Amino acid sequence: MALSQRFIEGLWRLDPTAALWAGRFEFAARLPAPDAGWRQRRLRFMQQWQRRFDVMDAAHLAAAERTDLALLRSRVAAEIWQLQVLQEFRWNPADYNVAGALDLILNTDYAPWSKRVDDAVTRLRQVPAYYRAAAAALGTVTREHTELALQQAPGVRAVFDELQLRAQGKHAGLSSALGRAHQALRTYEAQLQNLLKAGNFRSFRLGAELYEAKFGHEIQSAHSAHALYEQALQRREAVLAQMDELARGQWPQWMGAAPQPEDRFARIGAVIDRLSSRHVARDDFVPAIRAQIPELEAWIRQKDLLSLDADKPLVVRETPVYQRGVAGAGIEAPGPYRPQGATYYNVTPLDGLSEAEAQSSLREYNHWILQILNIHEAIPGHYTQLVYANRSPSLVKSLFGNGAMVEGWAVYAERMMMDSGYQASPEMALMYGKWHLRTITNTLLDYRVHVLGLDEAGALDLLQRQAFQTEREAREKWRRVQLTSVQLTSYFSGYSEIWALRERLQARPGFALKAFHEQFLSFGSAPVREIAKLMEG
Repeated sequence: MALSQRFIEGLWRLDPTAALWAGRFEFAARLPAPDAGWRQRRLRFMQQWQRRFDVMDAAHLAAAERTDLALLRSRVAAEIWQLQVLQEFRWNPADYNVAGALDLILNTDYAPWSKRVDDAVTRLRQVPAYYRAAAAALGTVTREHTELALQQAPGVRAVFDELQLRAQGKHAGLSSALGRAHQALRTYEAQLQNLLKAGNFRSFRLGAELYEAKFGHEIQSAHSAHALYEQALQRREAVLAQMDELARGQWPQWMGAAPQPEDRFARIGAVIDRLSSRHVARDDFVPAIRAQIPELEAWIRQKDLLSLDADKPLVVRETPVYQRGVAGAGIEAPGPYRPQGATYYNVTPLDGLSEAEAQSSLREYNHWILQILNIHEAIPGHYTQLVYANRSPSLVKSLFGNGAMVEGWAVYAERMMMDSGYQASPEMALMYGKWHLRTITNTLLDYRVHVLGLDEAGALDLLQRQAFQTEREAREKWRRVQLTSVQLTSYFSGYSEIWALRERLQARPGFALKAFHEQFLSFGSAPVREIAKLMEG
């Protein structure tokens, strides 16, 4: 067995929930309690493998194996840093959520229904110990992550209820296991409520030292977080200049004789605000997304931008309740062990919102932006990239994908589609500018909040006035930047490196765009800097 395979198999035995998400269901019945002993075993495992990987001589490996080794070294180093330095397990109560794995067991046809019920019930019996260990691990928490955990608890209960509904009478131990699981969840919720009442919180902001370290581990860029921040500032000015020119040109058509403001943000914002009134009806939000997917597929084939696999199913569905609360839309893929499994495009519906909140979301995801969202999340963005990643001969790259490459490809795909003439119009160009500015602003926001201490008022001004986002979208992004760190920089970091690679290769004789796309994607979700080494040879 190859060394990388031995590492992966050992990791699955240690972390069966991670194995489930990767598509390995032989561990479905196991739910280890996340206690100090489990963390110590995980740390020892990572340290042992770090020593093994560090003594390997990469010079004697083939190019693809060198990138695998680089990914594995990065993975174990990041895990060790997480356990020893960041220690999120002490301050993020939302890390402890049993619903996702149970949902996979219920809704994945990996075994006969009776076997899946057995696995679910066995797993349920371990839920009380799981939540006891979670509560014991928590120290000084953040208020924001505690509130998120409480918000997601009803979704966990909904998965318990689904299991009861679908498996009632099929397993003698179901009722008692469910009763104890419900009680364990209620106890955990009560403990979190007590933490909120006590009011002793740590800041959600990482600070410069932790932020740079986390950026290095997660993004794996050739640049520092600070250097990326400076690059984003420069790109922002170029995009705003283009948007201002487009707004000036469209002013007479959309604003009539109204005088143009002197302030460029006000000028651009006024035209965007007028255009944003064109959007789907509230009840048509999810159906409209479903309808646009085949249109995007047809365009890709017509322009011969890259090959699509018609046999890989994409299912647009409403985001499961237990997953809601951080992002409004996203792809959930089956992983390399189940390449024929359904890929879900999770979309959070607008029901439950007030009329004002729904209108704000619809204006943000207006006629033009909704199409760009689907390009990013589905085709030829995340969905397409993940299909290619699961074809990769490298299991390492498929399993331990680099987030900046994944998000960077989706951002690159937006520009690629615009450059191909998709829905070409001055209005689409302006709205694409707004969307691209959002990618840039993600980096600015994340760095300013976690490193420079930007407050809520400053963040909302950056998002609304300077990046033309609606109030609801801006408030959701403010919430997200409190719950996550570094991830928001992955979009611009990955995109800028992919675009720079394309420009370098495009200068060579015989460059073909489709071949570039397919070769780039064929290496799986490796860091762009590692893919560049393979492609530039």
